[in-house]
Amino acid sequence: MDSLLIHGGQSLNGEVSISGAKNAALPELCAALLTDAPVALHNVPQLQDVATMVKLLTNMGVHIERHPGHAVTLTSGHAIEPVAPYELVKTMRASILALGPLVARFGRARVSLPGGCAIGSRPVDQHIKGLQAMGAHIQVEHGYMIASLAEGQTRLKGARITTDMVTVTGTENLMMAACLATGETVLENAAQEPEVTDLAQMLIKMGAHIEGVGTSRLRIQGVSALHGVSHEVVADRIEAGTFLCAVACTGGRVFLKGARAEHLEAVIEKLMSAGVKIDVVHDGIGVQASRDSYTHLRAQSFRTSEYPGFPTDMQAQFMVLNAVSSGSAMATETIFENRFMHVNELVRLGAHIDIDGKVALTQGVAALSGADVMATDLRASASLVIAGLVAQGQTRVQRIYHLDRGYEKMESKLASLGAHIERVK
Repeated sequence: MDSLLIHGGQSLNGEVSISGAKNAALPELCAALLTDAPVALHNVPQLQDVATMVKLLTNMGVHIERHPGHAVTLTSGHAIEPVAPYELVKTMRASILALGPLVARFGRARVSLPGGCAIGSRPVDQHIKGLQAMGAHIQVEHGYMIASLAEGQTRLKGARITTDMVTVTGTENLMMAACLATGETVLENAAQEPEVTDLAQMLIKMGAHIEGVGTSRLRIQGVSALHGVSHEVVADRIEAGTFLCAVACTGGRVFLKGARAEHLEAVIEKLMSAGVKIDVVHDGIGVQASRDSYTHLRAQSFRTSEYPGFPTDMQAQFMVLNAVSSGSAMATETIFENRFMHVNELVRLGAHIDIDGKVALTQGVAALSGADVMATDLRASASLVIAGLVAQGQTRVQRIYHLDRGYEKMESKLASLGAHIERVK
């Protein structure tokens, strides 16, 4: 099993390109199931989760061509087997995004209940509830969601759906399904994340009628068919935010090419309040910080919430910044109940962090010291890498298969900026 070996203490300098967003690419790959015409996606990140989704779609019968760089073309003909088996689903929750498109276009689906990071309960009942409101019959048997349309029914029906919570994948699944339903569907309490917006813009280019994009209410007029499209996946705001925190902790000056500042306003605001210099230009974000973070940066309290609030996917990375800044700060996690599993590993590196329920209290220290640590989930992996970059001595981050799920060649990008980091078997 691979691990990352990091010798800390190096500042980061130079330029790095931000990859396409995993959380946009995955639903957009599934959107290819909505049409029999070719769908070309560009800026697709080369990640383990993307490879798993491609394998899942190929297993269903989707023809996929890979092109040089980060482009793929998907063609979902009529000979699709609408099944997502457990063997391909168990490592990735996003596989549930095939459910809506399959039921909408083929009238049936058999999708395994998903797996993924162990960061807390992320129930699929909102997906099921919404599709049932649109006329689908769904049963959960032997670990599978088995969906079909009523006898004599050929398409889903438009409906007004209010989810009990804001759910990104739930919004994406129901939005895709509604595009091919008869009549109008209104999604209330819809997620507003940039990845949802990017998917909606792709669907509109395919011929979908969607109003309210980027708001909590989506109004979708169903159409009889969608056509092919060429679409570029939006830049990954969480990767960009991770690099912003890394530079803030280590010091240095880096330009994040392709990063979208408008998608990171809550994070950038906290970084600037901490004392980090941020320069926003049309094609990316510049970040500059002093090498001695404890002297020059101030810890910042924050509370995670749905977009446009502070993203839960940035909580662990920002906690490292607080750990090496002067003062104390509270991080309140409101999205997932098990998302402090990185804290014990940060403490092994010398961080002073106490947990009380949903709140983590961090007291900044002048220095961290390298140690062997173990990643527990995707964003925890990133936080341990950042901590290793700033810690004195050697840090070994184990179980980095989590990192490979969501960060494209992270160690290569960091090495290009001057980090002493290598992947070891």
